[in-house]
Amino acid sequence: MSSGLHRSGLAHSMGFTSREGVSKSDMAKQFDRSRFDHVGIVTEERQPDESWVESTRVWVTSPRAHPFNVEFLRFESDTPVTGSLRTDPHVAYRVDDLEAALEGREIVLGPFEAAPGFVRAAFVLVDGALIEFMQYANPHEEGWF
Repeated sequence: MSSGLHRSGLAHSMGFTSREGVSKSDMAKQFDRSRFDHVGIVTEERQPDESWVESTRVWVTSPRAHPFNVEFLRFESDTPVTGSLRTDPHVAYRVDDLEAALEGREIVLGPFEAAPGFVRAAFVLVDGALIEFMQYANPHEEGWF
């Protein structure tokens, strides 16, 4: 197994700062995988049915329209988004309370309203991996904006 894959072990990728000494009770605190929303991939190519996010000046596709829940992001040159968010993929999870999910985390961007009245989001860095937390206005939302 490559060091990159080893480094992204389950306990490590769910926000624990060290795998050593992770107890079974800590393992129960892993982020709930059933709350998975999508994987975001940065592209420079226009995609069909893109939606505009003004606050971050990015075009996004609906992961609901992709068979593997992939969201493509195409940033405009004047986007305020910088760093790894412009180049690296991210994994997104639904949360009931965005502020609680952000507590103690390294915030990269946000919180912001990706779509007013639809979803608030923020990106965090967890052991080098970009994670997006999304709080939908309707927690059972299955559509896209």
